[in-house]
Amino acid sequence: MQVLQKYGERFAANSSSRYQTEIPPVSRSAKGKACSRRDSLCASFRKRGPSVSAILVEIQDPIGIITLNRPEKHNAFDDALIADLTKTLKDLDNNDAVRIVVLSAAGKSFSAGADMNWMKRMASYSEADNYRDAMALGELMRTLHGLSKPTIARVHGAAYGGGVGLVACCDIAVAGYDAAFALSEVRIGLVPAVISPYVIAAMGERMARRYFLTGERFNAAEAYRIGLVHELASDEEQLDDVIALIVEALLSAGPRSQAEAKALIGAVSNRPLSDQLVEETARRIARIRVSPEGQEGLGAFLEKRNPDWLPPKPE
Repeated sequence: MQVLQKYGERFAANSSSRYQTEIPPVSRSAKGKACSRRDSLCASFRKRGPSVSAILVEIQDPIGIITLNRPEKHNAFDDALIADLTKTLKDLDNNDAVRIVVLSAAGKSFSAGADMNWMKRMASYSEADNYRDAMALGELMRTLHGLSKPTIARVHGAAYGGGVGLVACCDIAVAGYDAAFALSEVRIGLVPAVISPYVIAAMGERMARRYFLTGERFNAAEAYRIGLVHELASDEEQLDDVIALIVEALLSAGPRSQAEAKALIGAVSNRPLSDQLVEETARRIARIRVSPEGQEGLGAFLEKRNPDWLPPKPE
């Protein structure tokens, strides 16, 4: 509890820093929940025992935690990991017990991009083979980006190439100060093609022009400044504090409304304001207001009680 309070006070005291944001005040009960949540999340994130699986999955009802588990390879991608991660994400999306998905990684790095052995194999592929290979990665990115449930990237160490793509595809990204990012494909004569829609959406076209073209490495502070990550943390404990607070905030919302909100962002982004868009958004809210969750949420608000996706208020 003291750790969480110190964390909030430190951010409030330094809110003028260009690389830090002030954490909104939370109630004592919410802080307590976040501390408890942090402890359970820490136990999962610290599990680094030997395993033959490249992906570890743990469901802490209602959170699905995915851990990339190739620490000796800095969690670099190969075709097997791409297929396994895509299937895992789809399974969690179809699991009604899971409301939030956290993507983390074992070892020193989040993901160093493409595995060297995989790249050696790709070097001898035909264009058709490369297309099929790239489409598999495209399916992974589209699956993560399009998940109906909120997703959080827990980023530490290196996030290069496709690792940046994973970060950009998640709804929320939290990074440690030690995180480092690079879109270095041009340095080996390639381009970050498959991940580009998601990375450009996250950092903007102007910043993409710099980092796609130079391939230079940038740190966590720069990733925060350009919008690739939402929050920074000085160490693993603080990283888990931030994630725990975000998880508690996410769990306070209606699960169906969150799925609808994600769909709304996709439907509205980069569209000109028009009569058609106004009508579409009006129809969306009208449909949601009369839905079971919308009725429950409105009823709970008017009756000053918790909605059914939250525990009842204490007497």
